[in-house]
Parts: sequence; C-alpha cells; structure tokens
Amino acid sequence: MFEGHDPYLVALSMAIASLGGYTGFALAARIRNTPGVSNRVLLAGAAAFLAVGIWTMHFVGMLAAPLPPDTVYLVLPTIISFLICALVVGISLFFVSIGEPTLRRVASSAVLLGVGIVSMHYVGIHGLAGPFGIVHDPSMVLLSVVVAIVTAYGGLRAFLAQQEGVRLIVSSIVFGVAVSGMHYTAMLGMHFEPLAGAAHHHPSGGLAASQQILSIIVAVLCFVIAAGFLLSLVPDQRRQASVAMIADPVAPAISPAAVEPVAASAAPLRPMSPLGGLGQPPRAPVPRLPVEGADGTHFIETANVRSVRADAHYTRVHDGTRERMCPWSISEAEAQLDPSLFLRVHRSHIVAIPHVALVRKEGDGAVLELDGPSPHRVPVSRAKIAEVKARLGLANRRQQA
Repeated sequence: MFEGHDPYLVALSMAIASLGGYTGFALAARIRNTPGVSNRVLLAGAAAFLAVGIWTMHFVGMLAAPLPPDTVYLVLPTIISFLICALVVGISLFFVSIGEPTLRRVASSAVLLGVGIVSMHYVGIHGLAGPFGIVHDPSMVLLSVVVAIVTAYGGLRAFLAQQEGVRLIVSSIVFGVAVSGMHYTAMLGMHFEPLAGAAHHHPSGGLAASQQILSIIVAVLCFVIAAGFLLSLVPDQRRQASVAMIADPVAPAISPAAVEPVAASAAPLRPMSPLGGLGQPPRAPVPRLPVEGADGTHFIETANVRSVRADAHYTRVHDGTRERMCPWSISEAEAQLDPSLFLRVHRSHIVAIPHVALVRKEGDGAVLELDGPSPHRVPVSRAKIAEVKARLGLANRRQQA
C-alpha cells in the first residue's frame, strides 16, 4: 500500500504536521504566563492548531496514496475523526501545561496523545467508501500505536525543555515525525480487497465527498496552518522589552519613573548566592522589586510579594492579585530577597513564608497556597519539604508531639 505514494505530497504532509505542531506548542507555552480566563483561550487555540495539523497531515497523506478509482470520503466519519483528534489533543495539552509536569503526567499525556492520533487515523481511514474492503495487518497496527506514543512522548519532553526557541523547533519536528510516522506505518500494513458485486456497495446513504472536494478543504486548512505559523513568529513587544531589561539592568534605575530606587539599583554587584547560603558575605535585601507595565517599569514592595516564578530568563512576581513580569532571573531574585522571609521551594519558585495559608502533600512533593485577594498555589519539590515544614513550624510541632 505504501508503494506508489506521491513523494511531494508525503513531504508536504510532514511539513504541515510540523508547522501545526509549532503553532500549537507556541500557544501552549504561553498558558503558564497568562493568568485568568485567557488560559482557556490559549489552550483551545493550541488544541485547535495541533488537531488541524494532525487531521490535515492525515488527509494530505491520503491524497498522496494510490487509492482505488471512484473512492469517496464519508463526511460523518471524517468529521468524527477531527473531533476525536481535537478532544484528545486538548486533554493532553491540559495535563502538561497546568501544574508540575511530572514523569507520570507527561507519560500519561503521551499515551493519550498517541492513542488519539491512532484513533483519528483509523476512524478517518474507515471513512473511505467504494467497491472495496479495507484490511489491516494487526502487527503494523500495533507498531503504529507504539510509534505514535513514543514520538509523542519525545515531542512533549522537548516542549517542556528549558530553552524556548530550540524546544519549540525540536518539539514541532518530533511532533511531525510522530504524526506522519504513525500514518505511514499504518498505511504500510493496509490494503484494499475488491468486493463481489462492487456496484452495489457504493454508498447510497449519507453525505460523501470526492477527492477533489477534499483537496480544496485540505488546501484551505494548509493556508490556515501556514498563517498561524507566520503569526506565531511575530515578535512579542513585551518580551523584547524584558530581554532588553535583562541585557541592560541599569536602564530601569535611570528612567524618570524610577528616580528613588537609583541608590539601591546602583549598588555594586556582588556574587549571587542562594537564600541563606553558607560561606557568603551578607547583603542587604532589596525593599522593592521592579516589574514591567505597559507604560514602563514599576516597583512593588517586597512585603506585598507572595511568590516569584521563573519564566525563561526572567520571572513573574505575584502580589496576591495578579502576576507581573520582573526582569530579574530566578537566581537574581533569590539573591536579592530577604532569606528570613523568602524561601526557594522549587527550582522555579520562591515563596514568601509569612503569606503561606495552606500546605498540602501532593504526589512526591507538596503544594503551598498563598493568601491574598486571589490566592494561588505553588509546588514544593520533594527535597524542600522538610525545610518548608521547619520554616512553618510544623517540624517542631511534630517533635513536641
């Protein structure tokens, strides 16, 4: 069955899957950075682009295949295949984008994504109608499932890596390999068998579309994916401002809106050390943190800070109401904050101990809830649980009991 495929359409199908993967992953990467209801919009957009990429790749691959004459596509199974794809991709992205991406969470998402891709494929395949029957090799079906799950896991792992530009490119390529590899592996184990009385087996009920109509639909979806990909490459002005702040940390101190904190910002730089680090010279903690706004750089009191979260090369500061971008890295924030009030509880999170309202064990680690008008939760790594309990007085209570 795989022999006779159009090589140009095969290459196009892989490119479409990768472009859809890049656009979807780029939207999903912003979920952690956008508080409120926008998360739902980003998640829906990411799932839609990934689903359209998977579905379009599948049918570009079908157009590349040497199908029997008079083959048509039943509309209902074709639509169902897309809905399955969108639902499964959305759930999978939700698992890896919300909360701490543990090994179990990523593995479960990869299995779900791989099974969803396989289900979409075989539902779409059985939307083909004509004077033939479709037969699948069971061993190739199993192999296609394995290929989809393994490569989906690799794509999700690449997406969760630290370097954003590289991770999106690698994850989109791996995603394209996952989808197209599964598709063409399944096609390798598929063949058509003529049916007796073929003239009576042509579909007479239900809507059906010819390959020409499908070609038009696929061409429009390819344009949508390409447009989404190009839009995802448009630079983010706020992100560019944050990079400029990191490259020139003196600039905020000399701006007109920041006349007062010049003395604190102009202090000579010292070697950065972890909060409470041993063997390091003491340093005066900063009274305020810089945060970026639409009209410039603002400063918030450290007493109002609930948590600091790493976000690539900069951080997000939560003041109990919302998150705002800070030009400091997580290491710089750790070195600047008062170690008697703040504790780094995770490689990506620092919390203000006086604002902890709830602590609860979750999996191998724990979760802290911080007070404020909009309470939020922060993960605690397993290695930090004992220190957090000691700072909260829980360890002493247990020893006294």
